[in-house]
Amino acid sequence: MNTLEAIYTYKLIAIIRGAKKEDLLLIGNSLKEGGIQLVEVTLNSPGAIEGIKQMAEVFKGEIKIGAGTVLDPESARSAIEAGADFILSPTVNTETIKLTKRYGKVSIPGAYTPTEILTAYEHGADLIKVFPASIGSGYIKDIRGPLPHIPLVPTGGVTETNIVDFQKAGATAFGIGSSLVNTKTEVTDEYLLEITNKAKTFVQLVQK
Repeated sequence: MNTLEAIYTYKLIAIIRGAKKEDLLLIGNSLKEGGIQLVEVTLNSPGAIEGIKQMAEVFKGEIKIGAGTVLDPESARSAIEAGADFILSPTVNTETIKLTKRYGKVSIPGAYTPTEILTAYEHGADLIKVFPASIGSGYIKDIRGPLPHIPLVPTGGVTETNIVDFQKAGATAFGIGSSLVNTKTEVTDEYLLEITNKAKTFVQLVQK
């Protein structure tokens, strides 16, 4: 299954922001055990590029690894060369979109207004990360009215209590951050089990 098919199928992108490089494999394995197939490592994490390379090598064929908080094409290239399957950004940078597509990878820029969303899509983005999504699922439904052909990925504020509402509103996939992986918490066996259990909950919710 290619990356785009995996995103449409599994829907959940677990965001790991700020984790220590030595904890990435532990967190990634816990997410995998919970049924998560898509993991994003943000580039503003320590040793992110090396961490992406490590995860891509270890989880090859089991988890699609993405790079997040990608602000420019140079960073996108570094992440792709390290093994990233998809590139996410908090903003619309058309050159980053173009480079990502040139390398045959999935582009998911972040946008908010209808103009930004359409601009990103017209420049080749595969999906649009609606960020921040804390405004609520009603916004996704409203955007889907005039732009029903554009796949949206709400991110930033998606939790166990509202993900079903986002899905009903027409979201294609979801970026899940601290409500799934809170890197401010010490990585212990107990916490890794908690991540796995939370992942299972999210998987069950989107499969209903």
